[in-house]
Amino acid sequence: MPLTFRKSFRILPGVRLNINKRSWSITTGGRNGPRHTRSSTGRRTTSMDLPGPFGWRRTTGTRRGGGH
Repeated sequence: MPLTFRKSFRILPGVRLNINKRSWSITTGGRNGPRHTRSSTGRRTTSMDLPGPFGWRRTTGTRRGGGH
């Protein structure tokens, strides 16, 4: 199993800075509504937890660079 690097910091109430090996992102909201995430790679994600085992996510933008 490969090792991964990921770290998340709370900068303000409701705002998190997420860092991994290839990029960083800022996440806002999420307590009782949708979470909005913007990544340094240009990706934007809106997600929301729904009751039960359900969740909703919408991603726009494309990744620049990364390639497998």
